[in-house]
Order: sequence, then C-alpha cells, then structure tokens
Amino acid sequence: MTSDVLSPAKAPAEREWRLRDPLGPFEFEPHRCFACGELNAHGMQLQLHTSPDGSWTELRVDPAFQGWEAVAHGGIVCTILDEVMAWAVIGQGTWGVTARLNVAFRKPIRTGQAIRAEGRVVQHDRRAVRAEGRVIDAASGEILATGESTFVAVPADQLERLKTRYGMRRLPDITGSEA
Repeated sequence: MTSDVLSPAKAPAEREWRLRDPLGPFEFEPHRCFACGELNAHGMQLQLHTSPDGSWTELRVDPAFQGWEAVAHGGIVCTILDEVMAWAVIGQGTWGVTARLNVAFRKPIRTGQAIRAEGRVVQHDRRAVRAEGRVIDAASGEILATGESTFVAVPADQLERLKTRYGMRRLPDITGSEA
C-alpha cells in the first residue's frame, strides 16, 4: 500500500462533509465540455455550484447515459465525480487538469434517480491539487460512489488566458454583492 492510498477509516465516504451554502455559480462563455458545456447537445450539461469548501451538483442521470438497463454507465459516474472535483479546484482560484482519478462504486446508480455529487480539495501543493468526491442518493443520503483525484495546476499565465478565453466570472450572490 502506498502512502497516498486512504485507509478505510479515512475513506472519503466516511468523512463528514460540510459544504457551506454556495457562493453562486460561475458563468462562462458557451462551450462544448461534455460534462458542463451548454453547446454540447450530447453532453450532460451539469449545473455546478461552488462554495469555499467545494462544489456540488444535483441531477438525475438521463437514460441516454445508461450502461446496463436502467443503470448509469460507470464512465458517466466517473465523469460526474471528475467534474465536481475539478470545480472544487476552480472554486479555490485555480484550474487544473486531471492527472489521476480513482473511483469506487458502492451501489448502482439508476437512471432517473435523484443524486447529488460533491467534491472538495483536500491538499493543495505548488503544482498538484488532491481532491475527493462522492455521489449520494439525494433522498436517503446513502453513498453510491466515491472518488479521489490529483490535478496538475495550470500555470498562472495559462490560467489567465483560459479565464479570458472562457469569460470566467462569478455571478452575484443572492444578496446582489459580488462573491
């Protein structure tokens, strides 16, 4: 066992999660990301939210993304986890590319089932960011899948270029002030 493997007592699914109320969504120019892009007619078009502690989305997996009959495809579950963990990184002011992703499937996720996916950063070094995520049944809170990832942070000059290219900006919060 390597030092970066979590022991069962410290697995992401077992830790207490406390995501604060979201600061509000980010807004981007329309783009084609499979997970969150509004221009991808075949994509998931996830609505992601961030807080200082992480990110989350709520959805029902469309039958178009099934593997076995009425069960979400494992690759789609991986995509959802990768996206909430990536947005947790964005919520901390940087962007990164996924270098490693490890997913544990606990229970099947049915198409049409209301789920909530959450991600949070657990370690941020100079160039690497570690995050963890989970997918839970929205009604019962039962953990359906967990993930761990490592992201390589985008260099500062590229980060500014990407923010400009995608027009990244945080929308005002519900009180009307900028977050």
